[in-house]
Amino acid sequence: MSRVGKKPIPLPKGVKITVGDGLLIEGPKGKQTVPLPGGITLTQKDGVAEFQRDGDDKAALHGLTRALTANAVQGVSTGFTRELQLFGVGYRCEVKGRIAIFALGYSHPVIFDIPNGIDIVIDKNTHVVVTGADRQLVGQVAANIRRMRKPDPYKQKGVRYTGE
Repeated sequence: MSRVGKKPIPLPKGVKITVGDGLLIEGPKGKQTVPLPGGITLTQKDGVAEFQRDGDDKAALHGLTRALTANAVQGVSTGFTRELQLFGVGYRCEVKGRIAIFALGYSHPVIFDIPNGIDIVIDKNTHVVVTGADRQLVGQVAANIRRMRKPDPYKQKGVRYTGE
């Protein structure tokens, strides 16, 4: 039995949660919304947010709502980062505006449109840093970049997460 839903969420300075149809979390890095299902209530006091549920039939939604809210609070206060590394002769990347252009050993450059809310920084042409406030979106963008040229275990080429 998980106890994730009962764990309190500390609210950093500058982060504000507004309850409406869902939860609106505002902070220095932006705004995010989290759905608030029926039977789950939020109480805030002394810079701490806690969730309560009406009954045991809402246990799964209790933990889910708490986890999504904690991720949103961390995202609007500090943000999330994923780092990727390009391995291979001639593999490199450059960013021009909201477009990332990858040279990954194909006969053509691979063009990747950067979604809103995501920033991509390139270090030394082969180190890609994906940052943003939405944890799910940062992970999805990093996975999409990795999918362009999956790591080859035999030739040691491809796009890998740093430390993979």
